[in-house]
Amino acid sequence: MTTVLTEPSTQTLNTSEIPEAYRPKLTTFNQYLVDGELKTWNGKMAEVYSTIRTENKKGEMVPTLLGSVPDMESAPALEALESAKRAFDRGKGQWPTMRVRERLTCLERFADKMKLHREEIVKLLMWEIGKTLADSEKEFDRTVDYIYDTINAYKKLDQKSAKFEKEGDIHAHIRRSPLGVVLCLGPYNYPLNETFCLLIPAIVMGNTAVFKPAKHGVLLITPLLKAFQECFPPGVVNILFGRGRKIAQPIMKTGHVDVLALIGHSSSAVALQDEHPNKNRLRLVLGLEAKNPAVVLPDADLDNTVKECISGSLSYNGQRCTALKVLYVHESIIDEFNKKFSEAVDNLKYGLPWEKDAFLTPLPEPNKPQYIKDLIDDAIAKGAKIMNKKGGEMTENYTYPAVMYPVDDSMDLYHEEQFGPVVPVISYKDINEPLDAMAASDYGQQVSLFGRDVRKIGPLIDIMANLVCRVNLNSACQRGPDVYPFTGRKNSAVSTLSVYDALRSFSIRSFVASKNNPYNNEILENLLNSNESNFVSSDYIL
Repeated sequence: MTTVLTEPSTQTLNTSEIPEAYRPKLTTFNQYLVDGELKTWNGKMAEVYSTIRTENKKGEMVPTLLGSVPDMESAPALEALESAKRAFDRGKGQWPTMRVRERLTCLERFADKMKLHREEIVKLLMWEIGKTLADSEKEFDRTVDYIYDTINAYKKLDQKSAKFEKEGDIHAHIRRSPLGVVLCLGPYNYPLNETFCLLIPAIVMGNTAVFKPAKHGVLLITPLLKAFQECFPPGVVNILFGRGRKIAQPIMKTGHVDVLALIGHSSSAVALQDEHPNKNRLRLVLGLEAKNPAVVLPDADLDNTVKECISGSLSYNGQRCTALKVLYVHESIIDEFNKKFSEAVDNLKYGLPWEKDAFLTPLPEPNKPQYIKDLIDDAIAKGAKIMNKKGGEMTENYTYPAVMYPVDDSMDLYHEEQFGPVVPVISYKDINEPLDAMAASDYGQQVSLFGRDVRKIGPLIDIMANLVCRVNLNSACQRGPDVYPFTGRKNSAVSTLSVYDALRSFSIRSFVASKNNPYNNEILENLLNSNESNFVSSDYIL
């Protein structure tokens, strides 16, 4: 049975009780960016609410209205697509033929302008998606760092290309070229960082883009539209607001999208691919769901293991694709682990995003508490128990983390990516039990392996590295640092995202080849000295 949370910080509050620096400001934003113009939307608007409940003028406790954004239709979506197509112009456009140095200058200008909106965007991250103040600040700062790191990575990539190679009797000048028009769709849990980890490398490589923010975390994009307009040529970045079925589907149906860049659920990715009439021409850059396990060996340091499993499973309420979503613990230590882990979970502070030391915060999706409750109830009906005292306690916008044990494959919680505050624990006797489960899983992103004996850890790493793409030793699963590869097997990802890898994912190797003879060599030398070609260049960017 679930009960109601009674901590004061979870209750509805009057706006006057909120520190002035964090009070929400009602924002009505009726613009969108197409073809370098901030156009006014005169159609239907969609109201944006926070699940953080405040008292209205009638004294009622209700979700907080934050503002409204355009609820756009297919016509402006197709208009944005045409804008991106014109800007790319089959590779002839200003942006795809521009020198790398000039594109990087545009990106640097954008990063400088973006930093001016830090306070506003951080506040909106807290209110729109319930992320803590510290994590909201981290997301903003990490995104700015990602942009500068991308600039430096592209410089290094271009420096390696600023030369001719000779193999046999052929000279070659090899660079990376853009792919075309990118449809960019980001997630609600990292609506700034992970969205920009798609959009920024896509455009800096010379592609043009149509971008639609996620269903939650939409207002926080609005302060940046003018910066995009001012820093990039018309049509390079086009930004729309609305539902995916009205915007993304019509765009895909045209067959004019060259790259689908999406971080979200595999079902959404498959549905959009199915709309495209020429799938063999569609490049995919996808970050999808995962069911990352922790495997705890008998000799693991339990204090460290509990600490890392708390961080791994419940940071941002478990709403991360990299979250630990199932814990496999050896039967010899299962009772001790459950006791320590459950106590640690119950000691986590639940509060509002700006409250000091708040770790757990309101869930941004209105239907998520009921979904979590349904998973808990299903598991209990099939033999699991809630191991921690506060597990499953509810408010209108939250369900306190429940540690569920024992969990088995008859339960929904075993199979579904819960993406929220409920942690299944499974006891194992033979190490092949978690290994077999990993092999049978539809996902293959990461694993956390906890233990000490290298004679056991070594062979397990060899196996796990063939089942997932990152093995975290005695530490929680995570994406960063952003210079490391971020990808997955099976339904967890297509292509690789990192500062360096993303540049490659959004481009293709192209080169100019020339037979080694006096006639061709003279032309190549003249090309290099004339600056007539931005592609054939030995320009070295410092």
